[in-house]
Amino acid sequence: MNTQLVNSLVQIIESLTPEERALLFERLSSQPIQVTAGVCGGQPRIRNTRIPVWTLVAFRKQGADDEELLRNYPTLSKSDLSAAWAYYEQYREEVDSVIAALDEDGDD
Repeated sequence: MNTQLVNSLVQIIESLTPEERALLFERLSSQPIQVTAGVCGGQPRIRNTRIPVWTLVAFRKQGADDEELLRNYPTLSKSDLSAAWAYYEQYREEVDSVIAALDEDGDD
C-alpha cells in the first residue's frame, strides 16, 4: 500500500470546499463499478448496491440472460449490466478466480 499517496489524497480532500467535496462524492458514487473495502468483501460491485459483478457473471454463465437478471434485480438497469460485462471482459481472470474459489468453498 502506498501510504504516502493515501495521506496526500486525504490532505487534498480535506482542503476541498464543501461544493467541491460534494461534486467529488457525486462523481465517485456515480461510477458504474465500485470497489469499497468492507462492502461485498471488497469485491467489485454495481454502483451503490451490494450486488457483486461476480454474482451477475455466475448467473450469466448458468444461462440467465439480461432480461432475467433485470427481473431478479429490479434496482439494476441495462447500463449496469453493460458495465458489469465490460468489467468482466477487462478483468476476466480476477472474476473467474473469485467464482472458482466460491465454488470450491461450496463443495466442502
